[in-house]
Amino acid sequence: MDFLKSAVASAMAKGSSFPYSLGDRVDIAESIWTLHNATKREDGSACSVFTFEIATNKSRLPLAKNAVRKSRTLRHPGVIKVLDTIETETSLYIVTERVAPLSWHVKRRSLSEETAKWGLYTIASTLKFINGDAASVHGAVRASSVYTSESGEWKLGGFDILSSMNDDQAVIYTYGSLLPDTARYTPPEIVKGGWDAIKRHPLTAVDSYGLAILVFEVFNGNFTGEVGKTTNIPPSMQQSYKRLGTANPKLRLSPAHFVEQGKKSGGFFETPLIRLTDDIDSLGLKSDEEREDFLNELENLSEDFPEDFFKMKVLPELLKSVEFGGGGPKVLSAILKIGGKLAQDEFNAKLTPVIVRLFSNPDRAIRVCLLDHLPVMADNLTQKVVNDKIFPQMTSGFTDAAPVVREQTVKAVLPIINKLSDRTINGELLKFLARTANDEQPGIRTNTTICLGKIAKNLGQSSRAKVLVAAFTRALRDPFVHARNAGLLALSATLDVFSEDDCATKVLPAICPSLLDREKFIRDQANKTLDLYLQRVRKHGSSMADTALPATNSEAPKEAARIGTSNDKSWAGWAISSFTNKLAAADGDIQPTATPKPAEEQRSASLPRPTSSTSPAPFSQPKETARPAVQPLNRSMSARPAPVQQEEPEPVDDVADAWGAMDDEDEDGWGNDEDPFNAPAATAPSTSKPKASPVPYDDGGEPDFAGWLAAQSKSKKPLPKGLGGSKTSSTPRTSSPSSTAKPAAKIVVPVKKIDTKPKDEDVDDGWGDAWD
Repeated sequence: MDFLKSAVASAMAKGSSFPYSLGDRVDIAESIWTLHNATKREDGSACSVFTFEIATNKSRLPLAKNAVRKSRTLRHPGVIKVLDTIETETSLYIVTERVAPLSWHVKRRSLSEETAKWGLYTIASTLKFINGDAASVHGAVRASSVYTSESGEWKLGGFDILSSMNDDQAVIYTYGSLLPDTARYTPPEIVKGGWDAIKRHPLTAVDSYGLAILVFEVFNGNFTGEVGKTTNIPPSMQQSYKRLGTANPKLRLSPAHFVEQGKKSGGFFETPLIRLTDDIDSLGLKSDEEREDFLNELENLSEDFPEDFFKMKVLPELLKSVEFGGGGPKVLSAILKIGGKLAQDEFNAKLTPVIVRLFSNPDRAIRVCLLDHLPVMADNLTQKVVNDKIFPQMTSGFTDAAPVVREQTVKAVLPIINKLSDRTINGELLKFLARTANDEQPGIRTNTTICLGKIAKNLGQSSRAKVLVAAFTRALRDPFVHARNAGLLALSATLDVFSEDDCATKVLPAICPSLLDREKFIRDQANKTLDLYLQRVRKHGSSMADTALPATNSEAPKEAARIGTSNDKSWAGWAISSFTNKLAAADGDIQPTATPKPAEEQRSASLPRPTSSTSPAPFSQPKETARPAVQPLNRSMSARPAPVQQEEPEPVDDVADAWGAMDDEDEDGWGNDEDPFNAPAATAPSTSKPKASPVPYDDGGEPDFAGWLAAQSKSKKPLPKGLGGSKTSSTPRTSSPSSTAKPAAKIVVPVKKIDTKPKDEDVDDGWGDAWD
């Protein structure tokens, strides 16, 4: 039979004259109707269709026709909204809003207490209208007669025997017993005296008994036939519930009185959800105080309230209030809280246009509320909307006069960073973050550093390292302690962003001052960060080649230097050894500035310097065979550059001055533009002809002690004790001007001052200056 019904329904749905397309069949029990989900062919809107097949259920046709007639005429918010009714020779159709049977939730016992009270309040209020204003009796109040709409509201249906008590030929008197499972739900007085007993008792008696059955089903899942049991019934409702289902119809509590008792102060219908339902339709007409009370109730709602009701009923009214009624940030907070539960297509259809318009609102409170809830909305906003519409409106917040707006704007960058294009990130966004990094508020500076650390992966590779180094190292010098800590943490988090060269030359030098910070926790964090970078630099250094010098074909010196050899492990050995190795690898001739000596005069550096051939040089020694001198440099005199005579420097008073002046950082903190290592060495050319060739550098020959002793004996200065010669005066020698040798000019090597400041890199995009 069910298969036949489905086949007939499908045939009707395919007919061109039927304006609705039937979909899935919805299972409902204890009903003469078949329920289908359907759509309207004209616009595709969702609806439900109740179908009654005349041929298969002809005895209950009067009940079906009564339901069609009452559905057309009965209008109330608690009644199923009827869109259309269609009668053919074979079937009857009632087209309604999309609904679902309440019995689904009742059998699964999935209703929360607050939702159950809210639904019972709606049904009791609807019965109050039917019994009072319409002077009618429903006659079949039970869970199978109640449905839920798309908004989650409970709607009363099942009008098969609904009858007006002003009609003596009402259907309920004749066909009331034809309802499915009527014996289990019929009141005791009807069981004894038939449906005509309605006339002898209060009009509300039958529906009050049915309402008691519904209360029991809602809280227990199934009606066992015993009305009055208080199992699982809320304690505040038990007394009124018992009076609804009492056996004496004259003592039963009417639905109107049931609502009245529930709405008393502290009553079972005094819940935030019910109060919100009563006030939502008139929200736009409320005063500021009434609206404030309403919003406070809205904030008190728990998470287990029906979401569909907020989406379909509350949300549209709140949107009207915030856009046109001056609802303010509290209304907006409620909107965004509800919007967080919407599907993406629903969010884009209902909320996105409003959010875009609100971002241009000059009200700072609205702006801060939007920024604060942006993490909840970001997933539902499309990339195009964020990049083209929302972010351009957000940028004014970076320069707003109110610090709270600037701070919330910086925080709001994180949830939308993945929705921004690379051009926007590396262009506008970085420029604004450069401003907030220098903000007068220390908290904003700190949050900017945190923000940059978290979006480091989104920055362009060409400017990423330069931007982050500038930002984080500036944060390390911030007077605000938490800003310094944020800089250290950001450097730790972005270790992989920097190259090994940047780690060694830029990051590590910037971290070192923090090792002596006045705050202990900064020093501790600086040590942790320093260890991370040192590990990376050391690991990279261990993988590097031993030397970068090109291979040479020259033979190594056969005789090692007396000091500074590769085997010398003393503290000075490495420097001198390195120097000698470089000189040994040098090729070519250096042209001296003085007149070159003849080839025959070239000699070892350790031999005494010869004088003219006519006169013996002073301090000369007796003729003897000269012993070979050690030549650690392994080259001739001609291969050595002729030193230039320079003025003798002033004596150095302080040891630190001998290392060169260590200038402080310049104003912007990034070093001077000059590179001291590229500056050419200054030379002072001699303007007069030198009297004698300078003595070349002696690198370790035997000292001419005898010559020095002879010179001292010729001079008037007394010799040191123990070094005095014979009292016999030496024979004076006649010396001519031509034969007298001039003393050798003293070679002075000026101390070279090294500027340790890093050279500024070329700034090609202007971003580096933005941090200064």
